Amino acid sequence: MTETLRVVVADDQTLVRTGFRMILTAGGIDVVAEATNGAEAVDAVRRTRPDVVLMDIRMPELDGLEATRRILTGAAEEPRVIILTTFDLDQYVYAALSAGASGFLLKDVTPEQLVAAVRTVRSGDALLAPAITRRLVARFAHRDDETAALHRDLSELTPREVEVLTLVARGLSNAELAQRLHISEATVKTHVARVLAKLGVRDRVQAVVVAYETGLVTVGDGQPSAE
Repeated sequence: MTETLRVVVADDQTLVRTGFRMILTAGGIDVVAEATNGAEAVDAVRRTRPDVVLMDIRMPELDGLEATRRILTGAAEEPRVIILTTFDLDQYVYAALSAGASGFLLKDVTPEQLVAAVRTVRSGDALLAPAITRRLVARFAHRDDETAALHRDLSELTPREVEVLTLVARGLSNAELAQRLHISEATVKTHVARVLAKLGVRDRVQAVVVAYETGLVTVGDGQPSAE
């Protein structure tokens, strides 16, 4: 029997929390706590130890970004955090990534997309809405060589791992990677895990950031090519 996913929902709007709870429950996901602000979210996570946290950005007392930082700092078993917001402005995207979030979705996602997002990040993957990915690409397209040099290099990666990281940064899923490289999805997962370990990052989102920071991928090849 598949283990039920445990989720904390943090949003200052009752209607939003209720909607999320209904959607997740219908999708077979257990909402173990709700929070109306960041401070309550931090407390709820410590009490219930969820697998995933759905975190609004703009909340009273403590915003979602700072709450995410506190949740992911020094926790023995860190949950995955999906930032949910009505705003897709750049500063939120990069602040969320730097805080350690594993996903970033706008609140206009469909119920199916929301459930899929929770399951995706719980499985160790990371999630960015397509519009957010495009902004990420544009952000790093203008980095100069000096800035890129300040970040970790890719010398520890094998040629195959560099290839995998490049395709991950272009937005390919594990299934698409397997098809492109003519290998199994299990092998893809192994390659991705090794890349994350060598780069010292927690998930694919942060690996994408590294790919752009180091200049491995640029805006010109930021999307999968048609083949």
